[in-house]
Amino acid sequence: MARMGDVLAGFHAAWEFESDSVLIRFERGIRTPKLFQALGERRIPLDAIASVTLTPGKRGTVVLRAEPRAGADPLMEAAAGQLRDVCDPYRLVLPAERETLAEYYADELRAMLGPADAGPAERYLVRPPETPLQFKAYDGKASFDGKSVAFRWFWTGASSAKWKAGDQTFAVADLCGVEWRSPEIFEGHLRLLRREAGGRPGQADQDPAAVVFGLGYGPVHESLPFAAAVLAAARSGGPAVLPDVASGPPAAGVVPVVPRARRDPADIAERIRHLGELHEAGLVTDDEFTVKKAELLAEL
Repeated sequence: MARMGDVLAGFHAAWEFESDSVLIRFERGIRTPKLFQALGERRIPLDAIASVTLTPGKRGTVVLRAEPRAGADPLMEAAAGQLRDVCDPYRLVLPAERETLAEYYADELRAMLGPADAGPAERYLVRPPETPLQFKAYDGKASFDGKSVAFRWFWTGASSAKWKAGDQTFAVADLCGVEWRSPEIFEGHLRLLRREAGGRPGQADQDPAAVVFGLGYGPVHESLPFAAAVLAAARSGGPAVLPDVASGPPAAGVVPVVPRARRDPADIAERIRHLGELHEAGLVTDDEFTVKKAELLAEL
């Protein structure tokens, strides 16, 4: 293997080779993809790499890529193949004149990898993005503290169905995964997949367990790390932990208790006003209006 600490620098990133991993450090320059800037750096254990390729790139470049093992990286699992090449954190683009050096490192990495048919990883081997995390979707604000996910609806974008359901908080122990649809494609959204949910989920704009993207809301560099962190926590059966820490399912019936913060009175007043508009439009019944108004007043 190349000497420990050897560094191969390319456009927007540099790979530092260690005895058991590759440390990828991303640049923070103005031309660096925002996802790379958000990730900062990532340590990829060799056990998390399935193969290594070196191929011609565009405009006098070559591309060194480490193919992650299925199930090894929550970020790539959440992305589900939707990332554009320019935002792929496993690609290192180099000037074509460095092809010989890149081929040397590619050969060294291949020699250190396990068998090609190793199969999917049994657990995540790459550290998930650190919490707390939050981002603004089109219809609400999503936040994750490592123990629970909270959706707080925006009256300017949320559907009447979500307003009726109210703001949502989901303990990671109640989740089994996430569904992330890139904001760069039609109907982008983040949906939480619940263990006890029955039937097929409806449209994301009507589902209280989902937030929708669009019009600059929920960009990839904010919503994808968020989705990956939630996925890692949900699959571990509890709060997000380091990949090398054993984690079992929570004790039966135990759900983390998330204290509810006091809300801004002006915000509560605005929500009641919007609820009244829905009531006047016939989208909320008298009983639903009374119950929801009481819930909002109780948050003061």
